[in-house]
Amino acid sequence: MFKVTPLPRGPLRRALLTATAAASLAAAPTAAHADSAPQTRPLTPPAPLAPLSPSASSPFAPHLAPTQRAADHLTVTVRGTGGRADGRFELECHPGGGSHPDVAGACGSLDRGARWGEDPFAPVSPDSVCTMMYGGAATAHVTGTWAGRPVDAAFDRSNGCEMARWDRLVPLLPDLR
Repeated sequence: MFKVTPLPRGPLRRALLTATAAASLAAAPTAAHADSAPQTRPLTPPAPLAPLSPSASSPFAPHLAPTQRAADHLTVTVRGTGGRADGRFELECHPGGGSHPDVAGACGSLDRGARWGEDPFAPVSPDSVCTMMYGGAATAHVTGTWAGRPVDAAFDRSNGCEMARWDRLVPLLPDLR
């Protein structure tokens, strides 16, 4: 059983009520309209920092100097497509380059598909219910760095969930539909 203690009177009471009201407003959810879609923006990683180096004024006071933003770099290895898209491709974004057959399309789809709090390379959840479809023997392995984070992801087309995961990354991965 809880005992309720009345609030003190005077200025302390007003301060407590004001603080409580401010806290409840800060915790209140923002209003949403039924006809508005969620707003998304491509992920833009912060600029990397240069290694620590001693300052000219003091050898014991290191400083951080910003450097240019590192390019996103991915290596895509595809096997089992029947030869039409097998191979190992390099992809660089921001700026675009590499041996990937569709650099602009792959970088653009990754930028459009990037959402805060979501990993475009995340595996299918183990508790997912997937259709028992088989999309072929194709496999892919993507390694490198995207949005400042390391990537090491394996893909196949062994069921409906894995096929959908693969298809979300077309044209980074070849279109096998």
